[in-house]
Amino acid sequence: MSKSAAGKVGPWEWATLHLDRLLYLGSTYALPLAIGLISLLGLIIWSPVYAPADARPLAFKVVQETAAASDMDAVLAQLRGLGSLQHVDTRLSPAGFWMLFTVGPTKAGENTMVEFTSRHAVSLACWNAATKTPLGQANRETADGSLSIAKAGFALAVPVSARATEYLCRTSALGPARLSLVQWPAAQLQISEHEFHHNAGLLDGGLTVLALFVLITALINREGTYLLFATWLLLNLRVAALSAGWDSQWLGRSVPQNWLFEARAVSLALYYLVTVTLFKTLFKDDLARVGYNGLIRFAQWSCLPLLLGALVLPYGSFLPTIWVSSGFSIAVLSFLLTRILLKTRSYVAMWYAASLAITLFASLYEVISAALGVKGFIGNINSVTAALSSSLLASLAIAEQMRQEHQQRLAVQAELEHTYEATPIGLFTLDLNGRFMSANPAMRRMLGPDLLAPGSREWHRYFGNAAWMQLHHMVHSHADGELEIKRDGTEGVDSPKRYLVKATRAHDKIEGSLQDVTEKSRATEDLQFMANNDALTKVLNRRGIEKILNHAMQQLAGGRSLALAYLDLDRFKLINDLYGHNAGDEVLQLVCKRVSDMLSVGMQMGRVGGDEFVIVLPDTRIPLATVICQGIVDSIGATPYQIGDKAFHVRGSIGLIEVAADTRLKDAMSTADRACREAKSGAGGDGLVVYEKNAAAFRQHEAELQLVERLSSSVALDDLFVEMQPIMSLTAPLDSLNFEVLLRMRGPDGKLVPTDRLIAAGESSGHMGQIDRWVLSTTLAWLNTHAARLTRTRFVCMNLSGASVNDEAFTRDVFAMLAQNIHIAGHLCLEITETVALHDLENTRRFIDRVRSYGAKVALDDFGAGYTSFSYLKVLSADLLKIDGSFIVNMNSHPANVAIVEAIVSLARNLGMKTIAEWAEDTATVQTLTEIGVDYVQGYAVARPQLPQEILAATSSASFIKDQELLRLVDLMGQPGADLLQVEMFAPNRPRNVH
Repeated sequence: MSKSAAGKVGPWEWATLHLDRLLYLGSTYALPLAIGLISLLGLIIWSPVYAPADARPLAFKVVQETAAASDMDAVLAQLRGLGSLQHVDTRLSPAGFWMLFTVGPTKAGENTMVEFTSRHAVSLACWNAATKTPLGQANRETADGSLSIAKAGFALAVPVSARATEYLCRTSALGPARLSLVQWPAAQLQISEHEFHHNAGLLDGGLTVLALFVLITALINREGTYLLFATWLLLNLRVAALSAGWDSQWLGRSVPQNWLFEARAVSLALYYLVTVTLFKTLFKDDLARVGYNGLIRFAQWSCLPLLLGALVLPYGSFLPTIWVSSGFSIAVLSFLLTRILLKTRSYVAMWYAASLAITLFASLYEVISAALGVKGFIGNINSVTAALSSSLLASLAIAEQMRQEHQQRLAVQAELEHTYEATPIGLFTLDLNGRFMSANPAMRRMLGPDLLAPGSREWHRYFGNAAWMQLHHMVHSHADGELEIKRDGTEGVDSPKRYLVKATRAHDKIEGSLQDVTEKSRATEDLQFMANNDALTKVLNRRGIEKILNHAMQQLAGGRSLALAYLDLDRFKLINDLYGHNAGDEVLQLVCKRVSDMLSVGMQMGRVGGDEFVIVLPDTRIPLATVICQGIVDSIGATPYQIGDKAFHVRGSIGLIEVAADTRLKDAMSTADRACREAKSGAGGDGLVVYEKNAAAFRQHEAELQLVERLSSSVALDDLFVEMQPIMSLTAPLDSLNFEVLLRMRGPDGKLVPTDRLIAAGESSGHMGQIDRWVLSTTLAWLNTHAARLTRTRFVCMNLSGASVNDEAFTRDVFAMLAQNIHIAGHLCLEITETVALHDLENTRRFIDRVRSYGAKVALDDFGAGYTSFSYLKVLSADLLKIDGSFIVNMNSHPANVAIVEAIVSLARNLGMKTIAEWAEDTATVQTLTEIGVDYVQGYAVARPQLPQEILAATSSASFIKDQELLRLVDLMGQPGADLLQVEMFAPNRPRNVH
C-alpha cells in the first residue's frame, strides 16, 4: 500500500488488512507446500512401519494330478524323480497339482511358516511326506490344522524339527495361477500380512474417496461424464484388487467364496465396458475429427456379448475371451488415442490420455502375462500401481477440466457483462412489486439516469399503472411474452414513445428487455394505412372498404341493418382529358371531403375505381340511408369546385341497396354497381336509384348473379337446349322449310331462363364462347342426324355473339367444325350483328370470307339498328340482311319505317343479298313486307319457336301458321299472277305479342 493510501486508513485497519492477507497466503500456499515437503522427506528418510525381512523362496517339485498318478505313494515316487523349480504356471488348468518341498532344520522358539502365494489357488491340503500324516486342509473360507489363510493365498505352519523335513501338498486353482513358495519366520510373515492389508486399505480408501469426490462433483454439476468416471474408478479399484489378490474383501467385508470368481468375471467385463464408454464420451468431439467410427463402435458393441459371457461361462473359459477382447480393444483405443493426441494439444485430453494409457498398458501386460505365463517382465508394474497412477492422473485431468470450465465461466460471465453493458436494447430486472432492481446503460438512457435512484425505481412511474398490470398479468400467465406499451411525452419530447417489452418471471424476479419501437410502430401504421387506404384521397381503398363491408355483413345475422351505396362521378373523365390529372386529383380530394363530412360515425367511404366510390352505412335503415345519399348527391353538385382560377361542376350518381343477411359480398357490390349505372342513365331522375331487399330489380340482379355463377359450374351446359323458329319465304312459302336455332336454358327450378338474361350472363362471365360452341356443335349434329328429312331446308340461321366472333380460339373451332361437316355446311347461316361487324371490320371480313369458303352462309343481323352506315356493305360479302325488328313492329302505323325497310330491301337486292324481316306479328305486316319485296319473314305471325321434333314433322315453314287470314294470303302467294290483298297501311295498330 502506498503512503497516500495508508494515510487514508488508521494504523489498526492497516495492520488488520496485512494480517488477514498473511494468514490467507500461509494457509493457502505455504502450509500445503510444507506438508508436501515433509511427506517427501519422510518417505526418503524415515523407516517404514511395515518392513518384513528374511523371506526366502523355496524350491519345490511339482506334478499335475492325473488318473495314473492319484495315489500318494505313486505321486511321491514320481515327484522325487523330478527337478526342483522356483515357480510353475497352471495355464488355466482346473486339475490339481502335487508339490513336494523340503524345509531345513528349525530351532525351538523359531516358528517357521511356508506361504503359498498364488491368489488363484482355491484349496490346499498338506501332509508330512515321510509319515504321510495330514497337516491340515484349507480353502478360501476355512482352514484347519497347520494351514491358515494368509494374504492372497495360504500358509503352512512348520513344526520344530532338528532335521530337514519333506512336505507334500496338493493344491487346485481357478484361473491363471502361478504356484510359488516362500519361507518366512512367523513374525515376519505376520508383518507382511499387516503390510498386505494396510496396502489393501490404502487402495480401497484412496480410490473410494476419490470416486466419492467425483460422484459428488457429478451430482452438484449434473455432469454425466463425472458420474461415469466415478464408476470407472470403482471398477478400477476392483481390477487392482484382483491383481493384488485383495478382491476377496470389499470395504472390510469378506466376499462369499461362491461369489468370488463370478464377481471377478463380471468386474472384468464391466471394467471393459465402462473403459470403452468413458473413452468414447471423453473424446467424442475428437473422435469425430479423427474418424474411424467403425472401430470404436465395434469395440463398444463387443461389450454386450462379453458381459453375457461373464454371467454364463465358467471362469476358466471366460478368461481367454476377455484376453482376446481386451487385446483388441487395447489396440483400438491405443491407436485412436495416438491419433487424438496428434491432433489436439488439450491438457485435459493429455491427462486423460496418460491415465487411460497406464491403465491400458497395465491391462495389456496382465493379459500377456496371464496368457503366456510371463512374469516379472516389467518388475513390479501391475494393476495396483496402474490403478493408483491412472487415478492420480485422472484426478489431475479433472482438476484441469474444472480449471478450464472455471476460466470459461469467467470468460462467459465477462462477455455477458460486456454484452449487458453494451447492448442497445434496454435490459432490466424487477421485483414482484414492480421496482427496478437493475438496469443496463441502454435502459437508463431510455428512462433516465436516475432510474435506480431511491424513489425512482417504480415501473408505473414511467409507464403508468395500466402498463404494470399488463406486464404483471403477462409474466404470471405465461412462461414468457411480449407487449407494446406507450409512454406519454416527457420533458423535451412532445410525442409519445412506444416500447416493446419482453419479459418472463425468474423465481422471485421479473427479467426482461425494453426496446424503443416508436419509429417502427409509426412505419407499421403508415404501411397499414397505405395497405387499406387510397394514397390520393386518403379514404379507404378497395381492400379496406371490402374488409369494412365484410365485417358489417357478418353483423346482419344479429338482426342489424346495412345499406351499401355505390357512387360514380358523371363525366369526370372530361376534367382529366381537358385540364390534366392534377386538376382531376384535386377535384377528387374535394369530393371525398364533402362526402366524408356528410357521413356519421361508423360510416366508411372507399375508392374502388378512378371516379367510383363505395359507402358502407352500417346500422342504417334504408329510408335514412336514402336521405343521406340524396344529400351526398346534392352536396357533390351543389357548388362548383374551385381549382386555381377554374371552377368545375361535378355531378354524382348513387346506387343504394339494402343488404340482406344471406347476400354475398361480391353480389352486394355488383348489385350496387348496377343500381348506380341505372341512376347514371337517368332512370332515377335525381341521380339516385334505391334497391330495397325485396325490390324486383334486386331479385332480378340476384338471379343474374346466380346465373353467372351457374354458368361457371361444370354442369352449366347440361341445362341448355335449343328451339327453332321457322323463317317463311314470301315468294314460295310452301316450298322451303327454313328456321333459326334459338338458345334456351332451364333453371334449377325447371323454369325457362330469359334468353336475353342468359346471353348477358354469358358475356359478363366470359362463357359466351363456350355456349356458342355448344349451340353450333348441337346444330351440326342435329343436321347430320336428320339430313334425309330436311331436303326442303335451304338455310338454318344461328346467331353468334360479339364476344365469340372476336375470340380467335372460338373462330378456329368454328372453322374446324365446318371443315368436319363440309357436306352440310351449305345449310348453315351464321348471323353477325351490325355492331359486332363494325367493331373490327377487317377481322369480320376475314371471318365472313373464311366461313363462306366452306359453303356456309352469313347474315348481318339487326341491320339498321346500329350505325346505319351502308358503306361497310361494300366490304362485307354477306348473303342475307336481317332487318332489325324495331322497323317491322307496327310498321304500317309508321310510314317512315316502311320507307326505311323499302330502302334496305332495294339496297340488298342491288348488292345481291336476300332480306329477312323479323318480329312480324300480324298478317298486315306480312302483306306489306311482301309488297315491298322482302324475301323472308320471321315472327309470331308465322310461328313461335318450336321444338326440333316439331320442325321435322313440318313440310314447310308455312305449316305452322294458325291465322286464317294469313293462310289465305299464303295461298295467294302460291298462285302465279294472283293479286295480293290490299291492306290499309295506316290501319290502327293491331294487338301484338311481345317477342
